[in-house]
Parts: sequence; structure tokens; C-alpha cells
Amino acid sequence: MVLLVLVAPVALPALAAAGHLLVRRRRVRAWPGIVSACLVLTAAVALAVLVTSGDPPATPWALLRADAPSAFMLLVVAAVGLIACVATPAHLRGEIRAGRATARTAARHCALVQLFLSTMALAVLAANLGLLWVAIEATTVVTAFLVGQRRTRPAVEAAWKYVVICSTGIALALLGTLLLDSAAGHAGSGLAWVDLQAAAGGLEPGVTRIAVVLLVLGFGTKAGLAPLHAWLPDAHSQAPAPVSALMSGVLLSIACYALLRVRAVSDAALGPAFARGLLVLVALASLAIAASLLLAQRDYKRMLAYSSIEHMGLLALGAAVGGPVATAAVLLHVLGHGLAKSTLFLTAGHVSQYTGTSRIDDVTALAARSPVLAGCFGAGVLALVGFPPFSLFASELAIAGAGFDAGLGWAVAVAFVLVLVASAALLGHTGRMLLGPATSWRGTEPDPRRSGPVTTGPAAAGRTDPGPTSEHTVADHVIRPADVPGAARVPGTAALPGTAVAAIVGGLAACALLGVTTGPLGTLVGQAAAVLSGGAP
Repeated sequence: MVLLVLVAPVALPALAAAGHLLVRRRRVRAWPGIVSACLVLTAAVALAVLVTSGDPPATPWALLRADAPSAFMLLVVAAVGLIACVATPAHLRGEIRAGRATARTAARHCALVQLFLSTMALAVLAANLGLLWVAIEATTVVTAFLVGQRRTRPAVEAAWKYVVICSTGIALALLGTLLLDSAAGHAGSGLAWVDLQAAAGGLEPGVTRIAVVLLVLGFGTKAGLAPLHAWLPDAHSQAPAPVSALMSGVLLSIACYALLRVRAVSDAALGPAFARGLLVLVALASLAIAASLLLAQRDYKRMLAYSSIEHMGLLALGAAVGGPVATAAVLLHVLGHGLAKSTLFLTAGHVSQYTGTSRIDDVTALAARSPVLAGCFGAGVLALVGFPPFSLFASELAIAGAGFDAGLGWAVAVAFVLVLVASAALLGHTGRMLLGPATSWRGTEPDPRRSGPVTTGPAAAGRTDPGPTSEHTVADHVIRPADVPGAARVPGTAALPGTAVAAIVGGLAACALLGVTTGPLGTLVGQAAAVLSGGAP
């Protein structure tokens, strides 16, 4: 039974992927993914209970193992995955009616999303560094097809940019893994997390330093950290909204989880100063880049992507601080950011479908036109910038306090000045979208020959009235409430489909509840922080 619960989070999404491709009836196709996500969340809760109450379960040949950090990360994967899977059918219906997708595209999308969840579950349950590397590389392969799903020129370019840059980073991580394996072999150890931490004192320092640098750069690339962060804004802005939710809410955090594992080994082998200096440099560079580019941002999808870089920089800063308090704060920040950012990307997808544009200046008076849509977007931004009672407020405060206690007050001060700049930019852009003057919205379609959008459809002929639309028209892809089956109608405004409302509001409510109390998660977070701070895995 224990073995089944450990294998289920990897196997069930893979089976659901096959189900999406095999089931032909259109109304049934959404259910394999939703059922799979629910079962993965159930398995994650069961693993968390097993870990906190007894010995960590493991599979034969030590391929999969669930200790406290991996059990916590599996909960993050499952929670964000469930939110994305519940919201996916409504998003795909809107895309099909706008002519940007077909039923075949939707089936392939759902299958790839399930494979994506399977590879992420494999990454967090991997018992050794080698299998973790394989799983993270597999996520790159799967998500490349999802990023380029629309097959427009910007989407294809974003997919190739994602593959090239992340493959470069993963290649660096592979070299670091091989060097660490060599150092571990001379110490009579292997790449299993248990063995690495037990034998860390015997690792050759010179080789280990080079390996740690390569691993931080490699996994940092996948986390969207500087200097190899350039893929993230393009990939997240071009991917379908549920995919962006998973990439920003989970995938980046899994790469940060890998950094936490590497830092634990580095601290035991080289002392805390080496990894701390490296991570502080990466964190401050990422925060500076995110804050500066958020100030002049004109695209709200890219705005959310740069915000992801900002939060990954905060996680890197918390990892640099180290210690049980900072590590526990990092883990809570991972979950809070996953809940908030996934709901924001899902909401942004519906804003794009409703307005026909992703440009900030072209979306005005959203609160008057669609209060539900605007309320979800505004609440998500407030959660993201750390307004109480959302959990990011508590986790950021804990990272700052632990940083001052650890003697990194200067780095914390610089980091939070940059965070304030980024938050001000986010609030300013969002305020213009929600409360700006009521102007006519125009259908826009990205012009592959230039960076800005080109106006198409009725607006191109000088009409202010968008006029009637066809459900298969690509040029004018404003989505009416009547076009979305199952939508909860609000007179005079656009409305979110009921399933999308449930997913978004549920995610935001969970983020707010986490800011008030960790509840039963407190024990698991404490154990995970102890393991990642040098305790026995």
C-alpha cells in the first residue's frame, strides 16, 4: 500500500494522458485530468501523513523516496495542478470558439499537461540527484510543445528560446552532477540525497565548489534566475494560461527545490559561506532585473512573468540565508506563490479572451465592465505583492527577519527596496487596467513582423463598435459571455465560467488561509526545513 501511494503521483497523470488521447467523446474528455489531479492530491496528503508519522517510504532500487521536503513539494504540485486542471476546460472552450484551437489541439494539450504533472511529481520524489536531473530535463521537453501550442511565430520563437536556454542550463547542471558524482565516488558515496549528506564531509573541496557553481547556474536557469532568465517572459506570455499557471506556480519552484537540496550538500561539504555568497549574488541580480523591467512593462502577461523572476529571487535570498526559520519561510513562500500566481495567470487568460489584447494600456475600466473578472485579478495581485492576510506577507517577513539575524541585513535591505519598486509597478499597472477610463476595446492579433500588436477586425476599419463576431474568427477574438458554455452571467458584464471561478477563488482562499495558519502543514514544514538545513533526510 505504501509503495502504491508513492508511485501513484507519477503513474496516474501518465495514465490520464493516455485517457485524454483515447477518449473521443467531447464532453467526457475533461474528466481524466481532473480526476487524476484529485487522486494525486489525495496521494500527496497520504504521503505527508506517512512522512510526519514514521519512516519515509521508498521504492525498490531507491529510485523514489518521500521525505519531508519532497512530500511538501508534492503537495504544491498537486494543489496547483488541481487548480489548473479544473480551469482548463473553460479556457480551452474559449480558445476553440475564438478559432485559436481545435478539439484535437485541446486533447493534445490535456495529454501534455498530464505528462507535465507526471514529470514534476517524479522530480520532487526522486531519491537522487541524477533522477532529479532527468525529470527536470523531461519537463523541458514536454512544456516546449505546450509553449508553442498556438503555432504563431511569437509562440514558436518563444518555444525555441525556452528549449535553447533551458537546455544550456540543464547541460551545466548535468556537468555539475557528473562532477559531484565523481567527488562522491571518491568518498565512497553515491548521488542519493541520504548518501550525499552523510558523506559530504569527505567530498573533495575543489571539485565540489565547481560542481555547486554549475548546479546553481543550471537549476537557476530553470528557475528563471539571472543570468539565464531571458526565456521566462517569452515562454510564460505565449503559453496557454493553464500552462503558464503550472510553469510559474510549480515548475520554477521545483528548480528552487533542487537548489535547496544542493545548498544542503554544499553547506555540509564546504561550509555555509560559499553557497550563501553565490545565492545572494544571483538573488539580487534577479530582483534588480525584475524590478527595472516591471516599471516600463506594457504587457500584463509579461508583467506576471517578470513578477515570477522577482519571487524566485526572493526564494534564492531565503536559500542563501539558510537555517530552519528561513528555509521554512522559503517553503511557505513556494506554496503561497504557487497558489497566487497560478490563479493570476488563469485570470489573465480570461482577460485576454474577453478583451482581445494583452496590452496593459488597451485594458481599461475592467472593474466596471466585468466586476468578477476584475475582482479576481485585483485580489490575485494583492496576494502577489504580499498584502495580509495572504501568506506571502508572512513568508516575506520571515525571510527578512531571518536574513537580519544571519548577518545579511545589507542584502535584505537592498532586496526589499527592489521588492517595493516591483510591487509599486504591479499595483500601478493593475490600477490602470481595473480603474482606467472606459474606452473602446479592440481586437488585436500579434504581428510576427514587429514587437507590438496590430489592430485587426472591425476596429481596423475605424469602427468603435466591435460588431458581430464569428465563433471561428481569429482576427477579432473578443469572447462574449454567450460564447462560453456554463458561464455565470452578470448583466452588462463579461462573466467567468463557473469552473474557472471555483478554481481561482479556491486558490486565493487557500492562499489567504495559509497566511492565517499553517494548520496541519506546520509539522511537515518544520520537518522539511530541518532536513534542508542539514538534518538527516
